[in-house]
Amino acid sequence: MDAPAVNVLTHRQADDRSALGHLPSHLIFWPVAMAVLGLDLWSKSAVFSHIEPDKTVSIVPGILDFRRSLNDGAVFGSFTGYVGVFVFASLIALGFVFYLFAHSRRRHHGLHIALGLVLAGALGNLYDRAFIVADVVDVRVNGETERIIGKVLPETDGKYVKIGAWPEGAKPRTFTPDVVTIRHQGVVRDFLKFSFRFPSWSPMFAGYDVWPWIFNVADAALVCGVGILLLHTWFDRREPVSPTTAAE
Repeated sequence: MDAPAVNVLTHRQADDRSALGHLPSHLIFWPVAMAVLGLDLWSKSAVFSHIEPDKTVSIVPGILDFRRSLNDGAVFGSFTGYVGVFVFASLIALGFVFYLFAHSRRRHHGLHIALGLVLAGALGNLYDRAFIVADVVDVRVNGETERIIGKVLPETDGKYVKIGAWPEGAKPRTFTPDVVTIRHQGVVRDFLKFSFRFPSWSPMFAGYDVWPWIFNVADAALVCGVGILLLHTWFDRREPVSPTTAAE
């Protein structure tokens, strides 16, 4: 009569062990991370190879557009110009993801999906900052500064600086050298743009974009992953188990 209760207790104890030595947990975590990372890198490459600069392609009319953009900041273009800080923060985030996975329980499948999404997002943008190098140009005109991210074209006479779209240098703009400051740094490729706007009857915001930022698959994965992590923390506040528990 007591055997079923013992079996149930055994199953629960097994589910509360660390996911680190649990193959099914790895088969959730790693495939999610690799699939989303692959989608992120492939989509960036495809958009920047097949969509012309300054051209908007409507994917879902009134909802979603594709539009090329380079970002020298963090998620959604915030905190521009601190690429070294972002690379360091990404490495810290990767270590934290592995720590959380090692201290998660085998039954936390949703958490493993979330960690896979965060890992993919961090790796996708880290790859860009490490290998996608563009020219970030600050142009000073009439006391105001405009930032252009693209490709500085070679000039033989040195009288002008031409800045075109990255990576092909198309549609260049011309400036005199005395008004520009140029630095070379890693940037992130963005292309997703929500096109829906506040309705005309909306006070103060009529005609403005509901979501003005351009982003990419990695950004979306990070936001979704962090959201799931917060929900997991809210619904399961038990202390994480030590990885050594799996060997007991």
